[in-house]
Amino acid sequence: MRAGDLLRQLDQRLLPLLTRGVARLGDRSGRSGVLTWAALVSLAAVLGTAVWAADDTPVGDRTVGEVTRVGVADGDSVPGYLRSAAADLAALSSTTPATGDGTYALVTLDAYLPPQRLADVLGDVPVSTVFGRVPLPGRQTEIVRIPALRVPDDVVAGMVEVASRKATEAADYRARAAALTGDGVDERELRARYADGAQVADAEAAAYRDGCGCVYAAVVRAAPEVLRGVAARPAVRAVDPAPEVYRLDRAVFTPPLPEQRDVVRPPVDTGPSPTSSPGRPTEAARPAPEPLSSMGESSEPAPVVTIPSPMASPVVTTEPPPPSVTTSPDATGVGPPAASPS
Repeated sequence: MRAGDLLRQLDQRLLPLLTRGVARLGDRSGRSGVLTWAALVSLAAVLGTAVWAADDTPVGDRTVGEVTRVGVADGDSVPGYLRSAAADLAALSSTTPATGDGTYALVTLDAYLPPQRLADVLGDVPVSTVFGRVPLPGRQTEIVRIPALRVPDDVVAGMVEVASRKATEAADYRARAAALTGDGVDERELRARYADGAQVADAEAAAYRDGCGCVYAAVVRAAPEVLRGVAARPAVRAVDPAPEVYRLDRAVFTPPLPEQRDVVRPPVDTGPSPTSSPGRPTEAARPAPEPLSSMGESSEPAPVVTIPSPMASPVVTTEPPPPSVTTSPDATGVGPPAASPS
């Protein structure tokens, strides 16, 4: 109820009673006392309503609309990022949340690892998500984000789902290439790109199906001393703590790729030329496609595919674009930089 409505109800209920009381009293002293009490009651009602209205603020999630970014952006210095992450981790004790659940952190690995190696590297640290990419030489491949509460089981299951989706994507590319029957320059170029996309998608499907060495980062949550222990392990490149993150759906994690050593930039992709035969990439390198923005936020350098956990609903696969087009990230907005889909 609004403050104005409450005041109107008080007027409707109290004033008639006070008026009748004044009319029944004939002497001046009685009338003066009633008026005094009426003034006091009215003043108390106004003050009470003001206090009630001040406390009647909407209660909700104050983090709505806020996005916390953890990691690197296109053009950032990788050595500078590693130094900054190490300094933040060393100073973490004064910024640890008081909830006792620990601090979220982005763990970046020094190389691409298979799922079975993650347990040795991360130990028993609780894991939320891992990031993976098939490191095909000279090719941009899609970055995937796999929820993984159980390592390595959830990672393996997520890779199987990615392999199935990639096989479907390759079949779709081949069907599109077969549907182009013209012999013009544009048709030949597009047919070559579709065939090349099918070739790369087939390679990705085979790699994920075999449990490839494709994982290069993970989001974990632990106490500061545990995170520092993880950072000291040989296969770990950096541990970037994020004590400001309380909800993963309000955070964007962008770990650097293992091959990015100086500056964060998309890898050079080798693709087909208009005169090359289908499925045979040329030796000349072509620039990476421009990334698109995600969900109205600032543009992310790479798309992300979310693989649902075993209890989540199945992922909906959309029709893939031509191989030269970069798709936008998923609705979570979480994605590593510097790679694009095949």
